[in-house]
Amino acid sequence: MFDKLEDLLIRFEEILNMLNDPSVMADQQRFQKLLKEQGSLQPLVDTYKEYKNCRQTIDDSLAMLEEESDEEMREMLKEELSQARKRIEELERELKILLLPKDPNDDKNVIVEIRAGAGGDEAALFAAEIYRMYVHYAESQRWKVETMDVEEIGIGGMKYVSFMITGQGAYSRLKYESGVHRVQRVPETESGGRIHTSTITVAIMPEAEEVDVVVDLNDCKFDVFRASGNGGQCVNTTDSAVRLTHIPTGIVISCQDEKSQLKNKDKALKVLRAKLYDLEMQKAHDAEAEARRSQVGTGDRSEKIRTYNFPQGRVTDHRINLTLYKLEKIMNGDLQEIIDSCIAADQAAKLAKMNEN
Repeated sequence: MFDKLEDLLIRFEEILNMLNDPSVMADQQRFQKLLKEQGSLQPLVDTYKEYKNCRQTIDDSLAMLEEESDEEMREMLKEELSQARKRIEELERELKILLLPKDPNDDKNVIVEIRAGAGGDEAALFAAEIYRMYVHYAESQRWKVETMDVEEIGIGGMKYVSFMITGQGAYSRLKYESGVHRVQRVPETESGGRIHTSTITVAIMPEAEEVDVVVDLNDCKFDVFRASGNGGQCVNTTDSAVRLTHIPTGIVISCQDEKSQLKNKDKALKVLRAKLYDLEMQKAHDAEAEARRSQVGTGDRSEKIRTYNFPQGRVTDHRINLTLYKLEKIMNGDLQEIIDSCIAADQAAKLAKMNEN
């Protein structure tokens, strides 16, 4: 591990020197690429430098203890030694986490799809609430949200909604949200006060660039139609909505949020690229793909990653055995504790696997 850290430290210094080279600065593409590499290495380098300083503190304290006879000074040195040793353990763990292979999609934007599953209108109402939960979370992270397509029901619910979240590291945080989300509560229409269980599915896909997936437009069929639902006069009275059918895979995507047919077409292609990229990831990583399929599921009550229990005000993530009694805050977008816990559990599993090898 430390040989690798030394190599990365040397690489970091090389990058700093290159960034100060006028010829590199003149080549903006190369300059930006190096700047991004420097940014990705910075946390690792800072942690490793602190680790080396702690190591030096331990060596110095041990040397001074051998020579020091004053008892008060010896106690100070022992305390300093104890703190440095404790910090070394923490830094070693941090370094191992920083050295874990990085998901190449972590820095990408995401396309989110939410579908009502079991539960009829109640599931559609919950889908709309989960959509708003993600919008609030995205706003708290200062990310941008763009709706792609939505199929609403008259009472304020959503049978289906797809939207794009644009922001640094969006996929790295939201990828753990893929799966079946279950709600337990008494619907407003339930006169007997019985608790109903409904489900929705959430799919999180990294946005795919044109270099990631090449779409042959000859494989695509485009149909235009009049948008429905909320929107300005122009949206509802012109054939601005676009339905894209990808003939080889049978994937069908509708986009009707924009007034411009061209913009809706562009959004539909973005969703198609994300879906095709997602399929490629599944093929390339069979084991991971199987896990992902079991998470996303079909909307059946038995396939769940998280339960939102309204009578008890609790949210339980079943993958990591985490229960929080702050349902109202979570529904308003306070997802950070859940996401951080999922990240920590994922890192712990990867570290355990690394130690096995």
